[in-house]
Amino acid sequence: MTAKTKEANLLATLDLSKAGKNCKMYLGDLTGNGRMDVLMVQPNGGIDDRYVPHQVEAMTAFDLNGTMLWQVGTPSEQPGGPGSDYPIQIYDLDGDGSNEVLCVMKDRFLMINGKTGVTKNQHVLPDRFAHDCIVIANVSGHSYPQDIILKDRYHQMWVLNNQFELLWTHKGNIGHFPWVFDFNQDGRDEVMAGYDFLSADGELLWSCHDLDEHADCIWVGKVQAESDQYQLVIGGSVTVLYDWHGNECWRYDGSIESQHVCLGKFRNDVDGLQVAGLDRIIRGKHASDGRDGIFLLDADGNEIWKEDRKTGGWLTIIDTIRNWDDHELDYIIAYRRGGGVPPTIYDGYQNVVTSFPVDGYICYGDLTGSGYTQVIVYDQTTAYVYGNSQVDLTQTAIHGLTQTAIHGLTQTKRDYSVTLYPGGEYLD
Repeated sequence: MTAKTKEANLLATLDLSKAGKNCKMYLGDLTGNGRMDVLMVQPNGGIDDRYVPHQVEAMTAFDLNGTMLWQVGTPSEQPGGPGSDYPIQIYDLDGDGSNEVLCVMKDRFLMINGKTGVTKNQHVLPDRFAHDCIVIANVSGHSYPQDIILKDRYHQMWVLNNQFELLWTHKGNIGHFPWVFDFNQDGRDEVMAGYDFLSADGELLWSCHDLDEHADCIWVGKVQAESDQYQLVIGGSVTVLYDWHGNECWRYDGSIESQHVCLGKFRNDVDGLQVAGLDRIIRGKHASDGRDGIFLLDADGNEIWKEDRKTGGWLTIIDTIRNWDDHELDYIIAYRRGGGVPPTIYDGYQNVVTSFPVDGYICYGDLTGSGYTQVIVYDQTTAYVYGNSQVDLTQTAIHGLTQTAIHGLTQTKRDYSVTLYPGGEYLD
């Protein structure tokens, strides 16, 4: 099956220079006008982020016109780098209908008004290193997620309620970004903390004892067509599928290092879902020295194809992208490829769907409620907003509602679970 490559439409160009260097982009409707805004977040420097987690140095909010809305903190000329997560998410934690920015700055957990940038409240951290990332969860059984998970780089996590009271803590091989999901459908999330599966009360139910290193990313979905329960795909030393009771379904060990995985219905000629992965074949001292390759597995862990990459580069990030166009299947989006390969969307047959004309990091989502996904490619100073078709970024388009009827775009779980090590859920 051959896909026709289509050039992406440039929808807007945003000047991000006021945000400073080494920023990561987050998307959320900060103003409540029914369109996504852009939050550029700069990390603190002067640390070795292999061992010490980042805090936020500064953050700058822009609308889709490129107008700066507010700035908190002062951008540094010597910020940290993008080698680990930043402790920040956009989410309506207090349920008032408006998104807050949740972050850790200057050893404090802050809840910031998304419209104004003014701090609504702040809390002391449960530990001086409890700021590697922020995970929004519902272990308390509320009508919507109101709990917070904080962690250090690799060893301990702290679970707090909406009053920032410690509910429980856990030590183990917790990986990069714990994933929360209500597997037993009791209204409370279980927590896949790296290689440890925990109940909503923090009880260790099972562990992946024979896996090396740590979990890089975690996905949830009914991968195998015959499965009537959600399963877990974990990427790390290998790619492995478990049922949520801890039984291993299969493992793929045909990779050197399974750094990223993602789930999707990428092909219609095989049953169930497919697992895309990124193998770090050769690690290099510099970004261009090593080599990586994308691979695709069927629902039973059999390799469908593996990219025979000819260009240098070993730091690729892949993710599932849906609703880029009207195609019924999902796509794989890859960026940070190096070797002169720009961000690219691939189909499940290894064909290029779209190759973006500029290089950089990416952020993507439905920016206006149009039902289609737009992709933002950004560098140190500029963001380029692309779509498969023309979309007016100045207009709200949620299911035909008028702008006056809109009370802001809903922040999906993917929107408030942003991490350098993308995980996710496939719930169809």
